[in-house]
Amino acid sequence: MSHGVSNGTEERPAPKSRKSRGAPTPGPRRSPLRFVPLAILLAGGVLAYALGLQDYVSLSALVDQRGALAAQVAAHPIQSALVFFAVYAAVVVFSIPAASVLTIFAGFLFGWIAGAAVAVLAATLGACLLFLAARGAFRDVLRRRAGGFLERFAVGFRDNAFLYLLVLRLAPVFPFFVINIAPAFFDVKLRTFATATLIGIVPGTLAYAWLGCGLGDVLAMAAASGRSLALSDFVTRDVSLALIALALIATLPLAFRLIQSRRKEA
Repeated sequence: MSHGVSNGTEERPAPKSRKSRGAPTPGPRRSPLRFVPLAILLAGGVLAYALGLQDYVSLSALVDQRGALAAQVAAHPIQSALVFFAVYAAVVVFSIPAASVLTIFAGFLFGWIAGAAVAVLAATLGACLLFLAARGAFRDVLRRRAGGFLERFAVGFRDNAFLYLLVLRLAPVFPFFVINIAPAFFDVKLRTFATATLIGIVPGTLAYAWLGCGLGDVLAMAAASGRSLALSDFVTRDVSLALIALALIATLPLAFRLIQSRRKEA
């Protein structure tokens, strides 16, 4: 037995790992190409505004051209509906604030039901395209960079995404383009987003398309009062109250689920 003999070697402490055990493992780096679709949409929107294309879908411009537009629809109904569909979808994709005006004119040009159907399908397609572009760029940003409350909120949103989106669509409290982009941060499925959008915008679209059927009466009332036509002339108190009532009804299942989840946690 020997004491203090090291045989020419000394014991050294093990080198410390550069990464602590509790440090989160970074995820795989995502390609910067994911920003390309959203960048194209943003560039298209900026270009549209720079060229003044929003003026061609304004309420005053469409009112001035209502006779020519109606004649075009009467002569070529299918082609006109397809062109209108494409214009409406482009307006939504590029976030031009003209969807309400186009919905009114959809009812005026194609009738209440047909006009609402064209508007609903075009708005849903445009919203889905914008949502996909935003989701590709910003997917899981909040989950990686924000914890605590925001993470729990993101989980709750994903669990009840359909009801959340349905309520937001029924109650137009936030701008349409905001609701198209916000779910992209919470990894909502495209099928859920599309279904909630398609169903949620039907009541409001039907209301605005129905108002468009009475465009002549609204124009006469505006002329009698000696002022130019405004979008607020179409938004009646009854329509607003009806949409608010629909939104409140839609919140009932969501509130019921939240109450159930809290009881289970307790």
